Amino acid sequence: MSKTPIWKAIAEGLRGDIARHHYKAGDKLPTEAELAARYGVNRHTVRRALKDLAEAGMVHARRGAGVFVALAPTDYPIGRRVRFHQNLRNAGRAPAKDILHLTTRLADAEECEALDLPEGAMVHAYEGLSLADAQPIALFRSVFPAARLEGLCEVIRETRSVTAALEACGVRDYTRASTRLNAVGATAVQALHLRLREGAPLLRTQSINIDAEGTPVEYGHTWFCGDRVTLTVGEL
Repeated sequence: MSKTPIWKAIAEGLRGDIARHHYKAGDKLPTEAELAARYGVNRHTVRRALKDLAEAGMVHARRGAGVFVALAPTDYPIGRRVRFHQNLRNAGRAPAKDILHLTTRLADAEECEALDLPEGAMVHAYEGLSLADAQPIALFRSVFPAARLEGLCEVIRETRSVTAALEACGVRDYTRASTRLNAVGATAVQALHLRLREGAPLLRTQSINIDAEGTPVEYGHTWFCGDRVTLTVGEL
């Protein structure tokens, strides 16, 4: 007769604690040492149980701080006006962005078509990680026409805000012209950044933003964590 692995029993016990609200969203779980003492096992067994919960999206680790119960999914409106910081604050979350890569380079054929640029045009490329209450919720890559938006990279480095950067370059307002959405599995690199298991479900959006005259100013891709964000369709 097969026995349930101890780590799996510990994971189920912690799932029950979370379901009964002994630990609420955002709460810190006991340390590995405390859980090991509670269940009478070594820390390696506890670590395996916590990894199982993390892969299921129920908890996440913060380096140097501990393991925390995952927050409820964040509502994120997708409509004509999409503003990351505003959306997160409206949902009661603290927004933040980490810059992963920011450079000016030659546009590829797809980017030239999306931004209505000639072959050989240069673009500013911004890749980063979006966070809500210090928890990663999405990866993104946005490109902007470099010739028109000189100095955009410097403002992004300073503010982490696309809206502020566009405004500094003379684009006082912009709206979403198109959005395409599909489901994909997380690659190994995406999983590492988002603290997910490889292959976990992501919601990918592909979008084009335009200025008041209808000229494309941003072509973006975003990969949202499927269990941390609820995309809602706003004004189209």
